[in-house]
Amino acid sequence: MDLIPSFSVDHTRIVPGIFTSRTDTLGDQMVTTYDVRLTRPNIEPGVDAAAMHSLEHLIATFLRNDPDWKNQVIYWGPMGCMTGFYLILKGGREPREIFDLILRSFLSVEQAEEVPGTTPENCGAYLMHNLGLAKWYARRFAAYLQENADNPKIFTYPGAERPVTEDGRRFFDS
Repeated sequence: MDLIPSFSVDHTRIVPGIFTSRTDTLGDQMVTTYDVRLTRPNIEPGVDAAAMHSLEHLIATFLRNDPDWKNQVIYWGPMGCMTGFYLILKGGREPREIFDLILRSFLSVEQAEEVPGTTPENCGAYLMHNLGLAKWYARRFAAYLQENADNPKIFTYPGAERPVTEDGRRFFDS
């Protein structure tokens, strides 16, 4: 089997930021999956599960209500490793082109007085939310983005260097 693109990124060198994970064509529509990385994998702990869940609800609601972007959003959801989120948008923009959208979405968390969609009818784990901690993570990431807006490392995936055998096979560590 081929290794999926997100496993070919060197997770020992990735920093928090906004990266293109992959682009795909679905019918005649191009879609782009972005990696919105909040913490350094294997260096910092992943985001607290209840805070991550709250950020998922808050930012998904923000994105799907933003007048300029709501019709471009296909998906917003957490990574299994809890170090960030995936955002899938219609089109093929570079990460720098969605910087303002991501920054505004994380800044919007500060204004929240409650997490939307947290009733048993709306959510499969409605008790697993932490608005206060979600605000802390959102403030931390927004400040990081603002401080590093001109740093190309927050927009460029570090590729993983994999040894190749003489017959063209690659070695993978995962």
